[in-house]
Amino acid sequence: MARRSIPTTRWLSLCLAALHLTLSLCTTTPPKPLPRTYIIHMAKSEMPQSFTHHLQWYASTIKSVTTSSKPEAVAEDEEDPAERIIYSYETAFHGFAAKLTEDEAEMLQSIPGVAAVLPETVYQLHTTRSPGFLGITGKRNRIWSAALSDHDVIVGILDTGIWPESPSFSDRGMTPVPPRWKGGCEIGRGFTAKNCNQKIVGARIFYRGYEEASGAIDEKSEFKSPRDQDGHGTHTAATVAGAPVRGANLLGYARGTARGMAPRARVAVYKVCWTGGCFSSDILAAVDRAVADGVDVLSISLGGGVSSYYRDSLSVAAFGAMEKGVFVACSAGNGGPDPISLTNVSPWIATVGASTMDRDFPATVRLGNGMNLTGVSLYKGRRNLSPRRQYPLVYMGGNTSIPDQKSLCLEGTLDPHVVAGKIVICDRGINPRVQKGQVVKGARGVGMILANTAANGEELVADSHLLPAVAVGEAAGNVIKQYSKIGSHPTTATMAFEGTKVGIRPSPVVAAFSSRGPNILTLEILKPDIVAPGVNILAAWSGDASPSSLLADHRRVKFNILSGTSMSCPHVGGVAALLKASHPDWSPAAIKSALMTTAYTHDNTFRPLKDAATGAPSNPYDHGAGHIRPAKAVDPGLIYDISPDDYFEFLCTQKLTPSQLKVFTKSSNRTCKQRLASPGDLNYPAISAVFREQPAPVLTLHRTVTNVGPPVSTYHVKVTPFRGVDVAVEPKTLHFTHQNQKLSYKVTFRTKSPQPIPDLGALIWSDGIHLVRSPVVITWLAPL
Repeated sequence: MARRSIPTTRWLSLCLAALHLTLSLCTTTPPKPLPRTYIIHMAKSEMPQSFTHHLQWYASTIKSVTTSSKPEAVAEDEEDPAERIIYSYETAFHGFAAKLTEDEAEMLQSIPGVAAVLPETVYQLHTTRSPGFLGITGKRNRIWSAALSDHDVIVGILDTGIWPESPSFSDRGMTPVPPRWKGGCEIGRGFTAKNCNQKIVGARIFYRGYEEASGAIDEKSEFKSPRDQDGHGTHTAATVAGAPVRGANLLGYARGTARGMAPRARVAVYKVCWTGGCFSSDILAAVDRAVADGVDVLSISLGGGVSSYYRDSLSVAAFGAMEKGVFVACSAGNGGPDPISLTNVSPWIATVGASTMDRDFPATVRLGNGMNLTGVSLYKGRRNLSPRRQYPLVYMGGNTSIPDQKSLCLEGTLDPHVVAGKIVICDRGINPRVQKGQVVKGARGVGMILANTAANGEELVADSHLLPAVAVGEAAGNVIKQYSKIGSHPTTATMAFEGTKVGIRPSPVVAAFSSRGPNILTLEILKPDIVAPGVNILAAWSGDASPSSLLADHRRVKFNILSGTSMSCPHVGGVAALLKASHPDWSPAAIKSALMTTAYTHDNTFRPLKDAATGAPSNPYDHGAGHIRPAKAVDPGLIYDISPDDYFEFLCTQKLTPSQLKVFTKSSNRTCKQRLASPGDLNYPAISAVFREQPAPVLTLHRTVTNVGPPVSTYHVKVTPFRGVDVAVEPKTLHFTHQNQKLSYKVTFRTKSPQPIPDLGALIWSDGIHLVRSPVVITWLAPL
């Protein structure tokens, strides 16, 4: 954070108090406040006519606050105001990033034309079989591949860069880059112009905000170029659009053909994340540049906290991208299973949660008492345990269910004299899962059992450990820990690793780590939007990183298996590319509607989707509209379209001031028309009815659907019953006579018995072929 200036009276008091130490202290000038980076959103339409270019305006704006309170002699020695500017944003939105003191930033708020002044925010990354699991292989894949070739869809990836030598980024058989593309290929250490090709059509880096906050990048230890030494960006890019690679695997696990969701799409890489994080000024510059370059889709697997729409810089940039016709997918975050843990909640963003697939990597813990307990692991090393031998077992935790430093296997907490030669039970939490194994190995343990706590429940995430290790669920972990505490005789265990298994039931399951709703900013906008595969995903990897990402791990692999909403987001980004290729005239909202209304909410055992954290059925706050089903989304029948003006009208319901709304307007032509009676009237594919006052017996919401199916068709509505309300839809039948025809309906909710918890259900339109499903959530806020 920036240092605050010390008031004069306090400074004098400090001087007097320290007089016995040094007389000179009282005559010392108070330390000069250090500048930090701020993002300044400007109302473009308010630029004075005296300026011929917006950069002149921005520099003048900076000068007005950097010299106004300083003596003329001092002001003459100040740096050129233009040198304070780090970035200028011109496409997705208008404004600039600049170095300012806290006082200067505060003064800037009152300057004409300044819409908002926001401090730099640090964002974090939300860390093969999935195409088949999603049903986009075979005949359907050939149809989409042809469409992609025809329309040259380009997906922008904001991440840690790319490892261009991966076979996933081969451009074999691809046509020349389309003339409309305006992107570039920036060179730097380890990255030349030859690293771009007809698959990787662009590669840029953004680091000015990072360096202003963290100092210059050490180019000896970090690639100041698009080259990815972390692996995360390579993994997400390959998930979006990786070319087919036969025989892909991680240490023998998940062997098969790895391919992205849209293998014929092109990728443009925008490196915004560095060793110390991802900074908002760099992210905004990347979004702005990507839109100007000509991307069709943006996949952004990172996020920060939740703040008001106008204060969320990524939200503002995504709004600008949406206005230009760019579909934006963002990860929901890995804050689950806690409620209200979502990030990236703006309605113009596709917010993606994570789910499992029907593939697993089972491993077994065999206790000395004969009991077998199943877990998962990606361990593959020389240091195997014999399945015919039992090894001493130890748990360093106490008798309570609360983990402590030793039971968490934190660095420096394990005594080699106690754990050497033993299998150590470690509780999940605090430090990375693979690092726990490194701690056990460093203390000369021979193996690790990683036990879930209540925070993770029965969710199992496989890791490429440095020593034999098995992850088990909370119930199995408790059994193993209870057994280890038996005092009458030594407790022992061994492990067996069973490779790769498919056809796992039930699947999909909502990942416990996947962030949950409701959307705290606007309850009427149901979030997340959808879930997609995000657990144990195989994709390309950086040749500069180990599979565990630990410095002590010297293994190098071409593919790695990761879990997180970072992995589910590019699944949606890639599928959006497929839909854009098949329907080039569809808006971003139309694509999101198709994904949401065709999503499914039952697993492969025909039961409701489960929540891995509890084992109970999940709900729309966990899975949104459901799990994506690309083969259906290409032909959804009806869509809920939303224009940029509609989204602006939604913002008008959010109690933003005229100045705050200018962040989104970019011109003086757009003003609030008050077309929406409430935020619930936004034409969103999900329906969230919120009774904010009691008594409030009746609430009516409105929707409009567009026919993208057969020109002549008739749809009938079906609504699931609710405990707390009676629901009436008018009209009950929609008759379409031509394609792209729009028809409206209204949904009236009449309270009969207010519920203490949300009432959940669905509204479905069907023509006998298409099922257009909207999740419905009803909430009573007032005291019952």
